[in-house]
Amino acid sequence: MTTGGLSELPVVIVGAGFSGTLLAINLLRQGGRIILVERSDERLARGLAFGTHRPEHLLNVRASNMSAFPDDKSHFLRWIGFSTKEQANRFVPRLAYGQYLSEQLLEALAASGGRAELRTGEAVDATFDGEGVTIHLADGDVINGRALVLAQGNFPPQPIPELAHLPPSILFDDPWMPGATDAGRVHNILLLGTGLTAVDAVLSLQGKGFRGRITALSRRGLRPRSHSASGPVPTPVSRPQVSGSQLLRAIRQRAGEVEWRQAIDELRPYVQHLWRSHSSAAQDRFLRHARAYWDVHRHRLAPAVDERLRMLESSGVLDFAGGRIVEASEQDGGALVTWRPRGSDIVQTSLFDRVVNCTGPQGDLRRVADPLVQSLLGAGRLRPDVHRLGLDVDHLGRVRDSDGEAQKRLFAVGPMTKGEAWEIVAVPDIRRQVWDLARYLTDAHWVGGEGL
Repeated sequence: MTTGGLSELPVVIVGAGFSGTLLAINLLRQGGRIILVERSDERLARGLAFGTHRPEHLLNVRASNMSAFPDDKSHFLRWIGFSTKEQANRFVPRLAYGQYLSEQLLEALAASGGRAELRTGEAVDATFDGEGVTIHLADGDVINGRALVLAQGNFPPQPIPELAHLPPSILFDDPWMPGATDAGRVHNILLLGTGLTAVDAVLSLQGKGFRGRITALSRRGLRPRSHSASGPVPTPVSRPQVSGSQLLRAIRQRAGEVEWRQAIDELRPYVQHLWRSHSSAAQDRFLRHARAYWDVHRHRLAPAVDERLRMLESSGVLDFAGGRIVEASEQDGGALVTWRPRGSDIVQTSLFDRVVNCTGPQGDLRRVADPLVQSLLGAGRLRPDVHRLGLDVDHLGRVRDSDGEAQKRLFAVGPMTKGEAWEIVAVPDIRRQVWDLARYLTDAHWVGGEGL
């Protein structure tokens, strides 16, 4: 337990994936004190995104834009030894980036002069007394701090009710569970979801020697588009002054004038502002009608990954399909799944050896299994955002309580804050968020200036 006055107490960060690790590094760089709490040593400084050991899992952002620090845009390039334009344009393996983050954390710890502590354990509760906070761990230990930052990252996908009767030997509710992407003695696999998570599952299956057939199913059957072969050179444009359907028309018009990737990349500096400028009702319309299309165009694949998927599709090994699950039952050691293709009234039935839930992270806090989140939710210390994408926070990351009041000692960073910022799942956005929060928590002056 840390002792001393409030000013001497550390900022306690729960979660040591990308968001929590980078916040810790920035706080140390600004002279702050931190305790970084992570339940798993394997996920320290890597988290889910960069904890993969599969070399086929590539970054979805070019090396040139993967610096951990907005004030040093070439930092990652220097670390990895890239000096040419062609190298800067590459999409490197995510495991390499995990090593990069680990080294940055170790360097920050070595230079901290005792201002940092790593704790392995699971935070299960937090109590606030005066201006401080006490974090309770599952092993009974406690940690005192002056502020608590939630940085748990993405939570596992929400279970699908239509599949609830399938046994765990057939249904994997989380694509990162042991065995979910093992090749084994399976020949026909159903992936629920067609986004980046499903792409990771496809690559893992292929990398482990799976040579059967893969069907990826989502409501619309859309899969992520590819980055261009060379890096973007977006033309600086003014912030759009229109909203809603007019904004959509403006994007389409711009895409007709320039390449569609450039039209979207030009919006990058303004996306968070545009999201915040829309009412919750307008945001909800976007989520219902346009989100899937935005996601596949905005969150793209490395060209090499896209080429691999195209080869699998053309050979009949991989199929991206649109439709809805009607029902499923166990049969002959597999899953007999009935589904209705998009735009059709006729259902289809197929037998799959394995079903893997790749629908993406759970955002509804009422359904997540994290004990700290559930404890704070029950105490009224936090509440879901209006769209159930994550936590309700203000623009500084201060968590709003059940009455909607932003708290001075409870913060959140990373994908959990998607409801407030929308564009907050990629490295370039999170690095800016944690940079700003670190400077806020250490009373440092804000330094601006970051491009795409």
